[in-house]
Amino acid sequence: MSTSPTFRDLPMRAPAIAANTAARAEAYRADIDGLRAVAVLAVVFFHAFPRAVPGGFIGVDVFFVISGFLITSILLRAQAEGRFSYRDFYARRVRRIFPALLLVLATVLAFGWWVLLDDEFRALGRQAGGGAFFVANLVFWREAGYFDAAAELKPLLHLWSLGIEEQFYILWPVLIALSWRRRWPLLRVLWLVAIASFAINVLGIHSHRGASFYSPLSRAWELAAGGIVACLQLRPGHAPPAGWRAHLLSLAGVALIAIGLATVRADKAFPGGWALLPVAGAACCIAAGGGGVLNRRLLSNRVLVWIGLLSYPLYLWHWPVLSFLRIVLPREPHELTGLAASVRVAALAASLLLAAATHGWLERRLRARAGGATVRWLGAGMVLVALAGCAVQAGLPARLDGPALQRMADAAADRDYHDGPTTGELGPFVTYRIGEGAHKVLLIGDSHVMQYAPRAAALAQRAPERMASSYFTVFLACPPIPGVFARQGIECGARRDEGLRMALEGPFETVLVGACWNCYFTETLGLPMGFDLREGEAAYPIERREGEARALAALEGLLAALVQRGKKVYLLLDNPGGSGFDPARMLEGSRLGSLRVSREVTAPQPLSQAALNDQLLRIAAASGAEAIDVTRRMCRGGRCDRTLPDGSPAFIDEQHLRPAFTRAHADWLDEVLLRGPPP
Repeated sequence: MSTSPTFRDLPMRAPAIAANTAARAEAYRADIDGLRAVAVLAVVFFHAFPRAVPGGFIGVDVFFVISGFLITSILLRAQAEGRFSYRDFYARRVRRIFPALLLVLATVLAFGWWVLLDDEFRALGRQAGGGAFFVANLVFWREAGYFDAAAELKPLLHLWSLGIEEQFYILWPVLIALSWRRRWPLLRVLWLVAIASFAINVLGIHSHRGASFYSPLSRAWELAAGGIVACLQLRPGHAPPAGWRAHLLSLAGVALIAIGLATVRADKAFPGGWALLPVAGAACCIAAGGGGVLNRRLLSNRVLVWIGLLSYPLYLWHWPVLSFLRIVLPREPHELTGLAASVRVAALAASLLLAAATHGWLERRLRARAGGATVRWLGAGMVLVALAGCAVQAGLPARLDGPALQRMADAAADRDYHDGPTTGELGPFVTYRIGEGAHKVLLIGDSHVMQYAPRAAALAQRAPERMASSYFTVFLACPPIPGVFARQGIECGARRDEGLRMALEGPFETVLVGACWNCYFTETLGLPMGFDLREGEAAYPIERREGEARALAALEGLLAALVQRGKKVYLLLDNPGGSGFDPARMLEGSRLGSLRVSREVTAPQPLSQAALNDQLLRIAAASGAEAIDVTRRMCRGGRCDRTLPDGSPAFIDEQHLRPAFTRAHADWLDEVLLRGPPP
């Protein structure tokens, strides 16, 4: 006779699962498959039509709640019936997850070998290895940063969410089993997990946004929310909600998800508190049961249920299809929306067909095979895919090869602006220091100032006795102009103003102010978050004439104030930029056939950038600052350099100069950083 405790033995400490409760839990709920369909369709349409469904990415959060509910229900039933085993649980997970994932990973690697450059193929190998080992979220977390490659160029980026779910599958059974054996109050344990995880998420969303997005610690509360619903539904004596209670939960759940789709945006602090909308909505829909009015009439719709059954392979297929189209076909830089709408519709149709074929011909057949051999073969296949990803990272070459294409690949990988500077603190924020000279120079701005750090590091090695102590204090995507604030999505204000105060009051003999002025004041390199010049309660958008004039006047006032403090002040004008400077535009031909590198070494300077340069030159002269006009060195006759002497790109994207270029050719900063006559 078994002496292991049951939840019936512990009615005050954990939810019991009586026979009728277990039977109810085993019953198939079509509305949950319908909810899966809502989640996957939201994500798929967001990726294909981000402007039409800008909040669609919250579908992933709905998936997390569903997974938490289903896995917790499975674990509790198994514990109550005395048949739980880790081996059986993970065998079921392998049969559920591995077949479609193996097929997608193998296909993506094979197609990537055909169409990607060497550096892109190596990055794909890293993504595939992360996906096979279920740590994709950690891989992308590590890569996340301002200079990271565009999301559209990562065919396996969507596997980050699968990584979080798999990490949940590893830890959650241990927590449930431990709570069962130790007779802990499971519901309270899950609430503690959810509250702690939510706190980590909210407290870190501004200072560590990448971690809040990718870390399982800040996402566990979403899965725990589903687990809490499962515990509540499986308590002894609990009856499913009926009548107006079920309808109210159903209506509230769908409404919260709809509000999330309508209001949440990618530039908001997400997940943060905003994730409460999809998480609470999904939890309400599940808690309503199959009898809730919208669960029964909407979520149990046959079409939605069918799509819900395909949701997992559809999720796996849709992003690689869209991403490879973005890579292979002519397009505008950095956006899937550069693809024709008809192409994106065709991509979604192809993804649905691939999902249906994967589900019907692969998943259903392998799930029906309960033998251990199937699990072993699937496990071996995943190990092989992981090894293939590692081999690619180690140097397995892509099909597209050759000296010119290799130079393109090397240029794409040349984006480390922080190799050389010493990290330290200047006042309340992190800064980067190069040089040990008595003369102190502060370079303040955004990434278009940081891109010159390799030049400073090279000068410090070449002439250390003449190198000033140079402090790079940068705020990415944040103009160094008093009173200019981003409307949403990034911190641009208090920290930047503290940096400007340090420029005015700090012990710096020389101050250089620079930025991607073309990003803020021209349409050629506009930033999506938008900026305002704020004066009291009034806000003036700087993309409009009045706001631009006020912002440029504020910049002139800052420069004049620095000059009045007796400092040598430089205004660093922007380098040229635009789609013509994007290295991707140097590729000609077809990735599906033959690919070659353009021999055109220049690109036209946009007229609006030339006009802005003239304005900035007048501002420098009026304030007493010295202007450093980069375009005078890079441009001639309205056309500007876009390559190095060997024909490789001088840019890493449409606006940032390569470290190799600034290190060897950006001598316009030498007068700022060096002191004394040359040896």
